[in-house]
Amino acid sequence: MGSKMTWPQIRVSDEYRGRWVALDNCRYDTRTALPLEGTIVDADEDLVELCTRIRQSENKHCAILFCDGEEPMPASSRRPSVSPTHH
Repeated sequence: MGSKMTWPQIRVSDEYRGRWVALDNCRYDTRTALPLEGTIVDADEDLVELCTRIRQSENKHCAILFCDGEEPMPASSRRPSVSPTHH
């Protein structure tokens, strides 16, 4: 571990797909407050196991995210949740 990666890179990585990932030294999106990138300190399929290891380590201020394996859609290609009505 200890690799600095962007969240989109992590999300499509086979190594982390379906696992909880603990990130340290994160850079956050100012609009959404979600991590954009960080240093991977640990990962596990079991959230409780991951949190237990994090509590016992020196990395006390990690962001923990689930890697669902789906590539995020760029904001420009997202469809509005409510479609406009035409009169």
